[in-house]
Amino acid sequence: MAAEVRRRIVEREWLQGDRIPDEADLAVEFGAARATVNKALQLLADEGLLDRKRRAGTRIAVNPVRKATFSIPIVREQIEAEGMVYSHRVIAQRDSPIPEDVSARTGLPEGSILTHLRAVHYGDGKPFQFEDRWINRAALPQVAGADFRALNANEWLVQNAPYLHADVEFTAANADARDARMLQVRRGQALLILHRTTWNDLGPITTVRLACHPGYVMSAAS
Repeated sequence: MAAEVRRRIVEREWLQGDRIPDEADLAVEFGAARATVNKALQLLADEGLLDRKRRAGTRIAVNPVRKATFSIPIVREQIEAEGMVYSHRVIAQRDSPIPEDVSARTGLPEGSILTHLRAVHYGDGKPFQFEDRWINRAALPQVAGADFRALNANEWLVQNAPYLHADVEFTAANADARDARMLQVRRGQALLILHRTTWNDLGPITTVRLACHPGYVMSAAS
């Protein structure tokens, strides 16, 4: 039962903020004992997908992905928390075959066609973070209508793409030519690099490489 409720949330049959059927109704629908229903819903609440309140019923959590095991920060909020004015620019967006390293991170065959997006996030007009992202439309059909120039991909995905699990890796690396150009630093400058990949029931949602400007701090709480 938990898997079916999770599927309805992930595939947006039930939308964020919606109240779901009462336990008694779900017990009838699934032919299960009410105690079994309660246990399944509590499991999903522990995952951050449901918001349960006594007498108010159970609702789909707003921005459920941010309550999951790993909390994905919204870069706009990070920048604004530093007292800076946020802006972003999409450098390129196109459907492209994935290279070997993206195949290894997602488990998809090399050459699979995903949406490839590159963007820069700014604070007070200065580069804060360079984002190199691949999005799998097969796992996220609603992304076809997204306008990432109006709302950056990071924030759109937090709001619209609940995930079941994520792989996150922090490393240090020297800026290559593209990093240096996007972040306006010298080539070879030491940078904090984050790779993050998320999955739902349909497969990998997105994998992203984030290069942070020296001196800026990225936080991610559990």
